[in-house]
Amino acid sequence: MAIGQFGPALEEALKRTGNTREQAGAVAHVDASLIGKIVKGSRNPSKELMAATADYYDDGELFLGAAAEVTGGAFIPWLNAADLHTSTTTLKTLEEIEEAQLALHQAPITKRRDQLSDKDRQKIEISIKEQIEAVTALLHNITMLCRSYDFSFAAMFRAHRAEMKSKNYMK
Repeated sequence: MAIGQFGPALEEALKRTGNTREQAGAVAHVDASLIGKIVKGSRNPSKELMAATADYYDDGELFLGAAAEVTGGAFIPWLNAADLHTSTTTLKTLEEIEEAQLALHQAPITKRRDQLSDKDRQKIEISIKEQIEAVTALLHNITMLCRSYDFSFAAMFRAHRAEMKSKNYMK
């Protein structure tokens, strides 16, 4: 778990809420000095600490940071250098969805793997990358909409999970 996205996300959550490292430590049942080390990147957060603080602060950036830590970076990165105003994230999301849709239409998904040419494989790879960009935009937009309009990020995903279960898409 050395990807390093959770610490900066926790620091941002503390800034947004005006909470101290002591308060974050109390949430996670750890000392404030450990929170400081995690924020500075000199200590990796435990799964329990990430779960407790992500749940408490209920912010998409923390959830994405925790997922990146646990998966070694095989998840959506937080785009901390992007313009994250809700109007910008919404427009970017629409653009990325459109690009993913175009790439999906060009991907020869009706062919079996043994029928694919190199060009076919390249089209499929492009469609996967465009979908990842769309998911990145969608999760940033969801996070910013939840922040801006005071929706619970976690509650939105829990409701989605319940809906998927009710439709028998999950066991």
